[in-house]
Amino acid sequence: MTSILTNAGAMFTVDQLRAITSARTDRQQEVATGLRVKTAADNSAYWSIATMMRSDNRALAAAEDGLGIGAAAVDVAYTGMTTAIEVVEEIKRKLVTAHEAGTSFGKINDEITELKSELRTIAEGASFNGENWMVRRSAADDIGRQIVGSFGRDASGNVSVQTLVYSMWNANGTNHLIDEDSNAGILTNAGYAADAGAGTDWVLLNGRNQTLHTEFRLDETTSQDQVAEMLSVTDRMLMAMTDASADLGSLISRIEMQQGFVADLQQTLDRGVGRLVDANMDTAASKLRAVDVQQGLANSALSIANAAPLKLLSLLAS
Repeated sequence: MTSILTNAGAMFTVDQLRAITSARTDRQQEVATGLRVKTAADNSAYWSIATMMRSDNRALAAAEDGLGIGAAAVDVAYTGMTTAIEVVEEIKRKLVTAHEAGTSFGKINDEITELKSELRTIAEGASFNGENWMVRRSAADDIGRQIVGSFGRDASGNVSVQTLVYSMWNANGTNHLIDEDSNAGILTNAGYAADAGAGTDWVLLNGRNQTLHTEFRLDETTSQDQVAEMLSVTDRMLMAMTDASADLGSLISRIEMQQGFVADLQQTLDRGVGRLVDANMDTAASKLRAVDVQQGLANSALSIANAAPLKLLSLLAS
């Protein structure tokens, strides 16, 4: 039935054209943004998962930054420790020389004094971002140094931050080179003299705020036995410094491996998010072209439907 009041064909075509226009808008958004799931309205489940994965990825980026800062701090401490080892080895050579007949203890003592000053300079200069792992100023410095390693989420959705830890403790005290106030550190700790069975509480250095022990000093009154004790203590200190340096080197290796892992994990999360929300651009472009064709056909159909009442009027007019 043809009616001049109700054009059912045109109404149906308008509905189809409205649906096609909406679909075309969706396809255009896919092509423009590269996303098939941009908001929760597109797919609430995928959008929720992707949003959490993006949040975790940003947290991993922060962990990566923390690893970079931690790596710099460890590098400074490692450089300070290895440089100090070279200086203590030189002191050890001076003490060996002191065993030779006719050696001037005064001259050797002057050289050792200069080397001790260099040790303090190294220890105090090994700072990064205001943090120094070589100098102990209070008990607060005994806490293990923590470096942010990664960020994770378990199956229950609970999040956690993983850390890498460098312990400041060893068998005799702490791994600081110098303790300014008490009997810790390596170069300021008389525990190494006790381990060596020395008859004097030898230390290479005393802290700035204390004179608890007897610093190495050679003069006319120094005996060969005392030189031997100093040499033995120096060797014990060297072993402790070598152990601390090895721990720092291992921590550097762990940080490098962790940095690689975090970078790989970020890429994996990016790929996972992409699989959930990214648009297939080939498919999206093809669908857009198809919708354009549908829209053209719908417009033609609407023109035909709108023309039907006019034909009826032409018949009545004749």
